[in-house]
Amino acid sequence: MNRHLLKFCVDVLLFVDLCSIAALGFLLAFVMPPGQHAGGGQYFLWLHRHEWGEIHLYLSVFLLVLLIVHLWLNWTWIAATTKAFVGEKWRQFLSWLACAWLAVLLAGWLIKLL
Repeated sequence: MNRHLLKFCVDVLLFVDLCSIAALGFLLAFVMPPGQHAGGGQYFLWLHRHEWGEIHLYLSVFLLVLLIVHLWLNWTWIAATTKAFVGEKWRQFLSWLACAWLAVLLAGWLIKLL
């Protein structure tokens, strides 16, 4: 498989996976919200809310794997473009960007704890 076809397949899978995660997120948030409801369990298309949640989780893990592959396949372009905009400190810039992403995740986790 040539590199361009591989990139195309990864990008198509990323799009489908992200749309699926978003659709399941809306399903879980609005169609099957958490909590007790009259009528017993919360089922949609013969699957319980927790089963939909597991599918959402597995699709999210698959998304992370696809994102890592996507970054690996496009690393040359990422490095060259960042270097063109930032200059010789492009590695430092990308490191700070990664740290900022981790800080946002940590802040979201801490806010959820409160």
